Amino acid sequence: MMFWRSVVGKLWFTFILLVSFVLFILTVMLLEFFENYHIDEAEDELEKTAYRISHFLEDQEESIGLQISWELLDDVTEAMIVYNKDEYYASPNMKETLDLPVEFFLDDPELYGVFKNDKMVKKMASFTASNKEDSQLLIIGVPIHQAGKDNGAVFIMQSLSVMEETTRSTKKFILLAAGVAIILTTIFAFFLATRINAPLRKMKQAAFEIARGKFDTKVPILTNDEIGELATAFNQMGRQLKFNLNALSQEKEQLASILSSMVDGVITFNRDGTILITNPPAERFLQDWYFEQDGKSRGSEEVPSKVMELFQLAVDTEKEQIGEISVQGRFWVILVSPLYNNKFIRGAVAVVRDMTEERQLDKLRQDFIANVSHELRTPISMMQGYSEAIVDGIAASPEEVMEMSRVIYDESLRMGRLVNELLDLARMEAGHIQLVISEIEVKPYFERIIRKFHGLAKEKGILLQSEFEKLESHFSFDGDRIEQVLTNLIDNAIRHTEDNGVIKVTGYSDDKGIHVEVFNTGIGIAEEDLPFVFERFYKGDKARTRGRSGTGLGLAIAKNIIEGHKGNISVHSKEGLGTTFSFFIPRKMK
Repeated sequence: MMFWRSVVGKLWFTFILLVSFVLFILTVMLLEFFENYHIDEAEDELEKTAYRISHFLEDQEESIGLQISWELLDDVTEAMIVYNKDEYYASPNMKETLDLPVEFFLDDPELYGVFKNDKMVKKMASFTASNKEDSQLLIIGVPIHQAGKDNGAVFIMQSLSVMEETTRSTKKFILLAAGVAIILTTIFAFFLATRINAPLRKMKQAAFEIARGKFDTKVPILTNDEIGELATAFNQMGRQLKFNLNALSQEKEQLASILSSMVDGVITFNRDGTILITNPPAERFLQDWYFEQDGKSRGSEEVPSKVMELFQLAVDTEKEQIGEISVQGRFWVILVSPLYNNKFIRGAVAVVRDMTEERQLDKLRQDFIANVSHELRTPISMMQGYSEAIVDGIAASPEEVMEMSRVIYDESLRMGRLVNELLDLARMEAGHIQLVISEIEVKPYFERIIRKFHGLAKEKGILLQSEFEKLESHFSFDGDRIEQVLTNLIDNAIRHTEDNGVIKVTGYSDDKGIHVEVFNTGIGIAEEDLPFVFERFYKGDKARTRGRSGTGLGLAIAKNIIEGHKGNISVHSKEGLGTTFSFFIPRKMK
């Protein structure tokens, strides 16, 4: 079955069918031609023989004429010379072969016409000879004119079976020739089809190889005809296909790299809203939304309703649409633009941008302005109030004037300290911090800083301890800046430690760098406040502080100083148990 479906089978069958049809038509025409040809030849030959006998009988004596006439006849031809019913002469073998009576010729209207009309006659007649089957005869009659005698006729005849035998022999030969021609044509057609199909098979194999990704496959060019040109075109197609696929692959990789490296999320939609492409930020956005919906990870192709509304508007209006959505406490801005296929919209692309940090920065800016205004308003109000009291003469005694002046002076110092700390923090956050790194003798350095707070701690009934036995002797850092950090941490610890509390400062060194911890017992920091202790203007609950509160900038400045040293600072606290601030300074700051 596969053979008939192949190119070889189809070509072979087409050749055989075409040649067989031509040979069939040619055989039928040849058989018809040779059959008529044999009859016509027999008629001409019998007619000539009849006229020759007629001439011999007219020109010769009767006995000689008859003898010559019988010699002109061959083995399959018989003759009868008839003058009348009583006078006739039959060829010697006629009685054995045909045995026709004279009445057969005289009683037949057509044959009798030779006597009546004195013209040659022809007839195909059936005659049943004695002890023989019916026989078809070709009879030709020619008139005889002899002086002194009635006109006669020469009837010469031949059985059609002889001509049929000749025709059968010819038919056998023609059919044999046709059969040989078909066999030869079959062999030739199969050879030709195989030769034509051989390069086609190679092309098929090469096509399968290319389909499997082997684009270097080439078809051998064996001829210079159309098949050779086809092989050349196939090889060129393979090279061009490889080039195009490489170009597409590079473009796809570039696009994938661009999408993967983008900070913004990208979601490409089909015309019906089906998601086609997403990049990692978009995947995280969708995963957060799925989790927010049912607490599970992504399991469908659904998107937030707000995104679908923007998508539908972009498709309907053919214009960009912008919207915002909040997912898992983060703020996202969504820009949806239609995608075109020539003149028709084939979908849309949504760019999802995380604006949480921008929103937080806006909030920080607003909080910063509010906090600075609040921090400045209190000392300004106090300075204004006390100065008005002095100007209006409310303070009667010099002692009252001195006391009010001291309050004004303290508040001015507080304002100056606040402004200076704001300037320092701004310079640090802008990256303009200037560190003076020098090698410092560590243990005396830390002990000197702690001694500054012994008096204040003793005044408030707080035990201030230190442990620096595991510190190495020398270490490189900015002494003034680290003193500012440690001073701020100890000052905060004193202000947030209750009576009879303990503050312990510990330092130790290892292969990585130097570690310092400031621990204090007491109230601790609320768990919800821990993430914000290093932000600007953060202050603990004033009800829990002892004495004056700070500006809320100290820990933010400390964090920037430690990070300027390429280190880190952290806090661990539990309410009612105490708080530990730790910072680390690495040996290598680059």
